[in-house]
Amino acid sequence: MPNLNLPSLLLTQGDPAGIGPELALRAWLLRKEHALPPFAVLSDPAFLERVAQSQGWDVPIIAVETAQIPKVFPKALPVLPLSVSVAAQPGRPDAGAAASVVESIERAVQLVRQGAASALVTNPIAKHVLYEAGFRHPGHTEYLAALASEGTNETFHPVMMLWSEQLAVVPVTVHIPLANVPSALTTDLIVLTGRIVARELRERFGIANPRLALAGLNPHAGENGAMGAEDGGVIAPAIDILRQEGIEAAGPLPADTMFHARARSRYDAALAMYHDQALIPIKTIAFDEAVNVTLGLPFVRTSPDHGPAFDIAGQGIARPDSLIAAIKLAARLGSP
Repeated sequence: MPNLNLPSLLLTQGDPAGIGPELALRAWLLRKEHALPPFAVLSDPAFLERVAQSQGWDVPIIAVETAQIPKVFPKALPVLPLSVSVAAQPGRPDAGAAASVVESIERAVQLVRQGAASALVTNPIAKHVLYEAGFRHPGHTEYLAALASEGTNETFHPVMMLWSEQLAVVPVTVHIPLANVPSALTTDLIVLTGRIVARELRERFGIANPRLALAGLNPHAGENGAMGAEDGGVIAPAIDILRQEGIEAAGPLPADTMFHARARSRYDAALAMYHDQALIPIKTIAFDEAVNVTLGLPFVRTSPDHGPAFDIAGQGIARPDSLIAAIKLAARLGSP
């Protein structure tokens, strides 16, 4: 049975035409098997009822306030109702649903910041759908950082970590063209990212002395400058600074030898220099179980490591493994 003494978690709806709603329903159905903590979904209760009925799933749904989540969770899926109704069709993304997607995220952040819930788990969204509706943030994570900064004088630098029991990896540069990586990769950016990763490994993951491994940018980590100057001129100085600050940092290391089991035993997190250098190994090692964790925010946020998967939405075949792992990790990181 779930531990009802744990603070509740909040799940955002995600794109309602994607697999997020059905994954949330399936996670609730598997709550006992995985000993999941109490959670609620921010969505339209009638919409979730229709999704459950379309799959033949027996999921009672009850509209609640946050204080009611632990009591309701064992017998029904708690839902925090949105102010708008949702009428999405599976596999058919529609900018008309953008208002519900945004409201779900905004309210979840507000409630977590108020202490009404311990952590936030976000279901996948489709940025291109939100852009059609006038969404002006580069992506989901940047939007969360902007919401976290509202009403404060602070600016947050979010860092994406892909985490599994076997590997934790962080891309220093994320969603930019590969051709732009060398110019975007700076010593200051690497140092900032390393500081945030080390701090959160200590404070949230409970690792007293985090060990970081930094990949080189070029093949063979530049081969002493024969294959590019970035490894020696940009990455190595960042490692020196991190070490001077007391952070255990190794590298720059050839990326092709960093991710086998013996190499992984030597570090707690790997810093990769670009998107695919980080995501290829984690998705090879833990495709269904990896979790996207946002570091550098004043609250815990996790997410499944996949998109809305419109191509299989509504078919009842989407695996909830990554969402369940995200729920478990959010509960772990959000516990006092």
